[in-house]
Amino acid sequence: MDFILPRELIELAERVVVANRAAGRRVALAESCTGGLVAAALTEIPGSSDVVEAGFVTYSNQAKINLLKVNPEVIDTFGAVSTATAWGMAQGVLAASDADVAVAITGVAGPGGGTAKKPVGTVVFAQALRGGDPEDVKAERHEFGDIGRGGIRLQAALLALELLLP
Repeated sequence: MDFILPRELIELAERVVVANRAAGRRVALAESCTGGLVAAALTEIPGSSDVVEAGFVTYSNQAKINLLKVNPEVIDTFGAVSTATAWGMAQGVLAASDADVAVAITGVAGPGGGTAKKPVGTVVFAQALRGGDPEDVKAERHEFGDIGRGGIRLQAALLALELLLP
């Protein structure tokens, strides 16, 4: 089969589609620094429409606020690259879709934009489950290091796909 994305991304996306189809789950995404890469990987898989509900690319802070209803005070206080913002993005995706599981990704892909507290390669993920306790959203921060913009985005997409596995 002919794919436009890296093989490792496609192989993991296929696992996600197969596993979620078997579990009867639909997935949705809120992507910032990955710019839709996770959704693109999932939709490379034939039959992914059985599993993929929606994908939001909310690159700007205003898009996070307008489309996902992230509280602007959260972004002002903690920044766009924070567990609080990722949590809000994941909750927003569930509210805006009929998905059973949502994953949010926000980070600093570089080469600029990093700070001492949030260097290039910092990416934050959140996972939320429909019917789950909104206070029980899984959120984690990863430091991939300055491995280049493409490398950071690829590693972030791979980790996001892992979070979509049942």
